[in-house]
Amino acid sequence: MSIQSLGTPGTTWRNGVPVAEAVALARATFTPSSRVFTDFPVRLASGGTVCFGVDCFGEEYERLHSSGPLRGSPFDRRDVLPERLEIALGSGAPSVQVEAAILSMQVQEDIQDLLVRVCVPDAHSRVKTGVCVDVGDWGAPVETCATYHVDATSVARDLALSWIHLHEGSKIPRSAGMSLDSLRALIDAAPHGASVGIAGDVDLVRRHMRMDWAAAASRDTRPTRADGARRGARAVVEGDAELMRETVLKAIDTPPSLLLDALEASAVPDDEWRTVESPALETIAATNAGAPRYEVDVTSRKHVQFIERHAPYHVRRLASGGVVLATHPYRTLWPLWADALFLLGIPS
Repeated sequence: MSIQSLGTPGTTWRNGVPVAEAVALARATFTPSSRVFTDFPVRLASGGTVCFGVDCFGEEYERLHSSGPLRGSPFDRRDVLPERLEIALGSGAPSVQVEAAILSMQVQEDIQDLLVRVCVPDAHSRVKTGVCVDVGDWGAPVETCATYHVDATSVARDLALSWIHLHEGSKIPRSAGMSLDSLRALIDAAPHGASVGIAGDVDLVRRHMRMDWAAAASRDTRPTRADGARRGARAVVEGDAELMRETVLKAIDTPPSLLLDALEASAVPDDEWRTVESPALETIAATNAGAPRYEVDVTSRKHVQFIERHAPYHVRRLASGGVVLATHPYRTLWPLWADALFLLGIPS
């Protein structure tokens, strides 16, 4: 682990520290101006082990860097998004669709498990909201692959925070801790009929990220405030969906139980997924039982396309009272939200 503090030269380092000692040291030295980093081995739900790093930022430190109070990540993206799999030989010819489904199941299980373990490591619900992002910074929650909310009744924060980020240009780590009522007031203050563009797929998300980074690199276009991701509303590009101010307000005002029911009803796998789900589960069981295996490269365009188009959505209600919305990192949560809004009769 390492500990740094603003205004204090040098870094405190400790290697091979027992967990209890690391916790005690962090608690004894952590201040609003501190950054504490730790890394440790983590067992994934799918069975593998990865080196996982966690940063914790004090309020003053975070104000300068806008990374959020807590951030965790594997050391290598491929630890959670593997490029090759060893799976059991089936009775027939190998199927790209089945292989892609197996990868999708494994990755989604690992991501949901890691997100919950970071946000709810014990019986205390300290983290209000969190996301899993594959590339870049913490952007609009509806453009990520997984979100967590400490209270299932506040799941509309996904839309509210997305609006604030896309319309006002605010960095999500700065607004993520605001109450839903405060977020609603900011949205209500926007002009009637205002709208923002939503990236419905990962390629569009990356395109917007590159545009923001390019703007931030120029003195003429960089954000003029420390908590700004850009100057004002994000530009709309071809392929974006439209999210209106009135849509977000109606979603916030919708009874949370109806909103959650609509999200769950929208998280129904399509026919293509249902066709391969059973053989994929049978193959996973055979693999775990020690059947002969073959190695497959799961980065081919056919594998990726199947996951982009058919990986299912999950709405997971937690025993703690929280909720997780999740899919594979090759997809975003926006299609789930768009379908739920449609079911509720709220035009998006």
